Amino acid sequence: MSTPPGYRLSAATGIHRGDRAYQQDQVEILPHHRIPGCALAVLADGMGGKSGGRKAADQVILTAKQLFDRYSPNQDDPSELLKQLVLEAHLMIKLTAITAEEEPHSTVTAFLISPSRECDMIHAGDSRVYHFRGPDMVRRTIDHSFVQRLVDEGQITEDEANTHPQSNLLTGCLGTFQDPPLTLHHIDRLEIGDTMLACSDGLWHYFTPKELGAIVHTLPPREASEMLVSKARQRARGSGDNLSLALVRLDPLS
Repeated sequence: MSTPPGYRLSAATGIHRGDRAYQQDQVEILPHHRIPGCALAVLADGMGGKSGGRKAADQVILTAKQLFDRYSPNQDDPSELLKQLVLEAHLMIKLTAITAEEEPHSTVTAFLISPSRECDMIHAGDSRVYHFRGPDMVRRTIDHSFVQRLVDEGQITEDEANTHPQSNLLTGCLGTFQDPPLTLHHIDRLEIGDTMLACSDGLWHYFTPKELGAIVHTLPPREASEMLVSKARQRARGSGDNLSLALVRLDPLS
């Protein structure tokens, strides 16, 4: 992806069915068709019946493409685009549920990098966005999940949350009776060498932030993505969930 002088956006996605019979994750990185240095990454982890989850995740990606196609980085508000993405996808998934036997739900996580090097992100559910500066984590999104609530209340530790029997219970996602949470975050300026990583729980479950940071900093995005997928597969030991990731790094022009 070409960008304003001084840096370029290097990007890669990774996806694997894991040890499940069906792939219900979907991921896309969309470069803006007119404006260099602007890109939207979207990731959805679908749930509900063998095809219900996939339909829900597909709907998230479809909604993102339609909205981003009409998006003008110089005039439109990125956080409004992200909110619209969550609400419209949620509505479409609920409409699908009326006509289907299944109960389609999906997580969503998305980040939008602007030509000004600002970055906006949104999420609903337990798919995450991480922001790394070099190998160090600056921050990550906080899951909308039952175990995250227990962590927040000091009842369990982050490590215990990872192995908790109810770790897959979500307190917010798309397609449910309740409206999804609209948890936004804004980064004023990405520095050259920063990495944005979106990933589903089938991936982040197997890594500490330190490990993720080391991999995305040391390897080019394509190799980093392959390494993360293969290491998660190894660590899952035959019981891995679907997994997906989208990675964008600001690389200096050499």
